Amino acid sequence: MKIKYYLLSLGCAKNLVNAEQMAYLLDEAGYIKTDDPAQAQVAIVNTCGFIDGAKTEAIDSILELAQYKQTGSLRALVVTGCLSQRYGREFEQELPEVDAVCGTGSYHEIVDAVRSALSGSRAEKFAPIECAPLEGQRKLLTPAYSAYLRIAEGCDNRCAYCVIPSLRGPFRSRREEDVVAEAEKLAQMGTKELIIIAQDITRFGTDTCGRRTLPELLRKLCRIDGIEWIRLHYLYPEETDEELLRVCAEEEKILHYFDIPIQHISDRVLKRMNRRGTGDDIRRLIDNIRRYMPDAVIRTSLIVGFPGETEEDFSELCEFLEQYRLERAGVFCYSQEEGTAAAEMDDQVDDLVSERRREILYELQERVMDERSARCVGKTLKVLCTGEDERGKLGRSFMDSPDIDGTVIFEGDACEGEFAYVTVTAYEGCDLYGIQTDPEEEDTL
Repeated sequence: MKIKYYLLSLGCAKNLVNAEQMAYLLDEAGYIKTDDPAQAQVAIVNTCGFIDGAKTEAIDSILELAQYKQTGSLRALVVTGCLSQRYGREFEQELPEVDAVCGTGSYHEIVDAVRSALSGSRAEKFAPIECAPLEGQRKLLTPAYSAYLRIAEGCDNRCAYCVIPSLRGPFRSRREEDVVAEAEKLAQMGTKELIIIAQDITRFGTDTCGRRTLPELLRKLCRIDGIEWIRLHYLYPEETDEELLRVCAEEEKILHYFDIPIQHISDRVLKRMNRRGTGDDIRRLIDNIRRYMPDAVIRTSLIVGFPGETEEDFSELCEFLEQYRLERAGVFCYSQEEGTAAAEMDDQVDDLVSERRREILYELQERVMDERSARCVGKTLKVLCTGEDERGKLGRSFMDSPDIDGTVIFEGDACEGEFAYVTVTAYEGCDLYGIQTDPEEEDTL
């Protein structure tokens, strides 16, 4: 009888790509993937270990799946990913339910880890993270029409609050020809939307060519038949230059959607965060994006309660959001993570103060998002249909990245994976409602 495995991937899209690589290796080794953990003999949790909330989610998931050893057919529980890399050698003592552990340098060793766990021999795989393979076949865990394309691994930015460099290693670009070849293969499989990801895509090429070559890569990806949308994620502000903006403005396939985590706007806080550049640099970048692409949607992440953040610093952040009206913003309370420079700073901000600041920014941002959605009423959007539910057809516009932004709910006959044009008639927050229509007869965004 074929052994079935259940695979749960937590955290970011970069982690999901690693899960897809593991799924491919397991399938090639003869294992069968199941979406029902009660039917699996092997359960794999691909964890995130970035902040406290992610760690809690991962541990809860591990303990929940461990119960299937009593109630289901589960024989082996394997943990991979960032939490494994961060605490893996403590798992045997703290989580005896776990039968095998793979760090972020050992995704390619998943089959050996599973075999060892099934045989009753505990496996610990911790290859050097800086030597983790950049290439690898994938079994898509997303719908074929929308796929992530990871172009680099690791990070060199060394932000004071972040553990990613210690979990993923230094920044390493993939070879351009390998990235293009993978994108071409995805297109042949039916992918229409490519979501370009890395810890920092703007650095692509700096370690291999000595300069930023993302604009050149994007030009080549835009030439691939079948790809209609290219979405950019995780651009570092100081590396997003005029050349890149020109390419984004000129190439029709590149969506005017920019995921640029700025974290703060106060010069003092940015310096303490070990972020390069100043608040004025960020303001100039946003001005430039909107000058090149007036319809651009800018997504960012903000941290409140960073050590030493004063009421004056926070007020500056509020004023910035009021003035610049960023279309999408995730607001997070600072998480004091062991092993980071910020965790050792003396002037930690009280949790209640951080939460109050988060709530203020959240309410401010809700108003901004409502304004953006209201401006869409009466306009027609190109929408990628992603399915349907009791409300009607579901989809995403250029403004909406999977799982983090809004949804377009509409009446029409589009099938999942097809593009449709939808005239917006109403909104609720980031979600838009509308009717499928003929784009030639409407005012199209």
